[in-house]
Amino acid sequence: MPKNKLKNYLHLHLLVFIAGFTAILGELISINAVSLVWFRMVIASVLMLLIIKFRKINIAINFKTLVKFSVAGILIALHWITFFESIKQSNISIALAMFSTGAFFAALIEPLFFKRKVIWYEIFFGILIILGVLLITKAEMQYIYGIILGISAAFFSTLFAVINGKFVKSYSASVISFYEFISGVIFITLFIIFFMKGFSFDFFDLSVSDWTYLFILASICTAYSFIAAVHIMKYISPYTVVLSYNLEPVYGIVLAIILFPEKEKMSIEFYIGAAIIVSTVILNGILKNSTKLKRRVS
Repeated sequence: MPKNKLKNYLHLHLLVFIAGFTAILGELISINAVSLVWFRMVIASVLMLLIIKFRKINIAINFKTLVKFSVAGILIALHWITFFESIKQSNISIALAMFSTGAFFAALIEPLFFKRKVIWYEIFFGILIILGVLLITKAEMQYIYGIILGISAAFFSTLFAVINGKFVKSYSASVISFYEFISGVIFITLFIIFFMKGFSFDFFDLSVSDWTYLFILASICTAYSFIAAVHIMKYISPYTVVLSYNLEPVYGIVLAIILFPEKEKMSIEFYIGAAIIVSTVILNGILKNSTKLKRRVS
């Protein structure tokens, strides 16, 4: 394997590892999920603006496009809030296992957005994922709120991915993410003002460890990983990238078991259910991309 190709493969798996590590940071940061995501998006917005200024990227867009980016920004904010709250209501293993149900939602949402027929094996895989979720839910009823929030996070993530997939064809990743982060910040700011206690000195009075973890989350796990993933696509096939990112729950759960052995100790039914969900997601990715490859060859 050529040196550059190996370097890009290693870079890809570093990004997948970083994605899995995001859940670990969600456990380590002590503030509530809404505040966590607000800080994450504010810091990431500033970093993105610096990148845009440094690269002298034109960020001018029309109002219609701004509205579309804003909708996507609200969706990614809702995804992050429900994902991190799922961790806080249950644990990392539950949140990541439920996050994998995004493949089931994609099977339902993509045909509506792209006006294509539902593929038979997507329905079959969807049934398997539901069975995996039911198995986990039955065994871990004490985490029911975390399970519901994790599934919600998967739904918002899938909806965001489908919508965002149309943007990348016309705009740079930096411009898209900048406007999405800004709109997410505005959305959460209004929520904090009208539905929470609002902003006060205590809101910003965080521990040194929280500030450190938040900066890592916003810089490495958000701004850097987003841009790096787009860069990787230039050298590695989308099939390999998508399939590798399906390993995110595996990396995250393994890390969680190592770092938080007591809290992440689950029943055997959980691991069977999680294995069914993750295996189904990976197999779905293999079948989808092999079908696309056959079409190109024919």
